[in-house]
Amino acid sequence: MINGNEKNKISESLCWRVLLGLVLLAANFISGRGLGASGAMKSVVVTSITAVAPSSSGSLGFVKEFRADHPGNPMKTWLVFEMTGVLVGGFLSGAFAGRLKLKVEHSPKITSKKRLFLALTGGVLFGFGAELGRGCTSGSALSGMAVLSLGGFITMMAIFGTAYALAYFFRKNWI
Repeated sequence: MINGNEKNKISESLCWRVLLGLVLLAANFISGRGLGASGAMKSVVVTSITAVAPSSSGSLGFVKEFRADHPGNPMKTWLVFEMTGVLVGGFLSGAFAGRLKLKVEHSPKITSKKRLFLALTGGVLFGFGAELGRGCTSGSALSGMAVLSLGGFITMMAIFGTAYALAYFFRKNWI
């Protein structure tokens, strides 16, 4: 039997899923593309490389390919504005709710240093995987599934399958 609190959690979860679906459909309708975050990171990386080493940036294959596909200023793409909005919105949400504190949350079984190392390592691996997969979970899986792409469903199954397969080995770091 489901109690009232569990029903509220289920209905809230369903509400967020419906809203996410509507945002994905709106993004496809308005921009002709789905959502994604890795494209914004590529723009930041290309802009940073060009600013730090402008003479050698022309010889780097990644930068040349990106510039050929994205003429003009790489920072003036809608993905950069999307991710800026996500970061600013998250910061403002935390500030208005009084939750804006600098702290590292971790299990009592590990140190803050180990938690930060694992988070950074996971982020780097996920970024590398996003580059290999030609998009992050938002772009490949969610937006792909929103347009009923077989690749989107396969990507989502691979992401969650890998997470479930590895969760047993890493759970002690969070529980």
